[in-house]
Formats: sequence, structure tokens, C-alpha cells
Amino acid sequence: MLANEIYIGNMVQGRYGSVSYKTKQNKPRPKSERYIVEETHEPIIDRELWERVQSLREQKTKPFDSGTVGLFAGKVRCAYCGYVMRSHKNHGRRYLQCITNFVSKGSCPGVFIPVAELEKIVLDEFGRFSDEYLDRDELERCIEFCNDLSEQRSRIESDIAAFRKKIAEYDKGIRELYMDKVRGILNEDDYVSMSKEFAAERDRLVHAVDDGEEQISEIDVKTAAGDNRRELIEHYINVDHLTRDMVDALIDHIVVGRRDPETKQVPIEIHWNF
Repeated sequence: MLANEIYIGNMVQGRYGSVSYKTKQNKPRPKSERYIVEETHEPIIDRELWERVQSLREQKTKPFDSGTVGLFAGKVRCAYCGYVMRSHKNHGRRYLQCITNFVSKGSCPGVFIPVAELEKIVLDEFGRFSDEYLDRDELERCIEFCNDLSEQRSRIESDIAAFRKKIAEYDKGIRELYMDKVRGILNEDDYVSMSKEFAAERDRLVHAVDDGEEQISEIDVKTAAGDNRRELIEHYINVDHLTRDMVDALIDHIVVGRRDPETKQVPIEIHWNF
């Protein structure tokens, strides 16, 4: 029930497909290749609850017998079928392996990598990235960049304050025009013409305020992203080994491919959290 979309009103077809026309053997298909038609019938599970459960299922990791969670548990995916790779132990060493091929032969070419090798690759890539980012000149440029954003934000805030003051003046002017019309100082045609001009200018200023507030939001996002990026890297600089907390903080997920038989290299794609 926790993984079947039929309970939220969706019809799902093509969960499994044949390995070959020569055999009746089926293999599980990736979600991207399934046929899903939403809202075909009345759901029995609320969609918000469903999505919350799926999020928890993705984050859930199974600890070892010792009670500890694997270094990359739940973080490493097979490049071919997309399934999360599982940990196993052989001769005292930990390995990550895609088990899809064991469940259904021929459904996945199979991916396999020692945990120690993957840790070294991640550390090397993170070290290269942090060395590049924490270069003195780069840091100075980053600080200058943040200062520029701060100055730009101050200018926009000043403009917004001026626009709002003008808007208040136009609001007051429109009210005074109406009172002049009521007192007979302005005729109907003059009132309509002048009030339209005031209203058009007021609307232009309102749009300018909205644009300015949107620009400030974008600046805040850029500033926060820059600060978070530097904070993460500086906190974990010059480390020799990864911990589970570090993996959670730094890495969203890792995609692992099959080892090249000639170069012996394993294609790795790291999706960082910054």
C-alpha cells in the first residue's frame, strides 16, 4: 500500500516488461517508463499523506547489525535502473551493489563499487572543489560579490520607499480630485481625464514596487546560497574520512555506473547539496 499509486486514485501500467521476446521472463521497469494515468478513480489515501510517506521512505535507511547506518546508505543509485544500491560485506570489506540483476536476470548490467573506493572519489572531488573555491582570490571575489548584492539590495529598498511615497501622494490626489468634482470646481470631463492619468501613474508605481520586491527576494536567495556554499565547505575542509553526518550535509545523491574494463575507472556523478 505504501508504494502502490492505485490507492491515491492513479492507474499504473507497465510495472514490468519482458527481457526479450524469446523468453517470458519479466523485469521491473524504471518509473520513467511506466504508464500512469492520474485520478482514474476515487482515492482512499490523501495525496498529501501519500507524498509525506514517500519522502520518509526515501530517507529511511536500514542500519547494520551493529546499529550504525552505512556511510552512503540511501544515497547511491544505479546509473542504469535508478534503484538504490545496497551494502554487503565480503572478507571484511564493505561494497555497494545494485541488486536488480539478482532479482531479474538481464534487467540491469549490474553496478558494483567498494565503499572505500567511493569514499576516496568523493573526498578527492570535494577536495578539488574546495581548493578551487577557497582560493584567496576567489574568496575575495565572493566577498566582493556579496557586498555588491548588499549594495544593490539597499538601492532597491530606497527606490521602493520612494515609490510608495509617490503612491500615497497619487492616492491623496485622486481623493482631492473627487472632492473638487463634488464641490463643482472640476467638471466631469476634467475629473475623468485627470483621475485616469493619476491612476495610470499610480499603477505604474505599484508594478515598480512589486518588481523591486521580487528583485530583493532573488538577491536574498543568491546571498543565502553563496553563504551556505562557503559555510559547508569551510566546515568540512581538510578531512581525511567521511562521516554519515557529513554525507547527509554535503550530498544529495550519487549516481554510479559500471566499471570500464580498460581504464578500470568507475563513472561517478555526485549531486551536491550546494
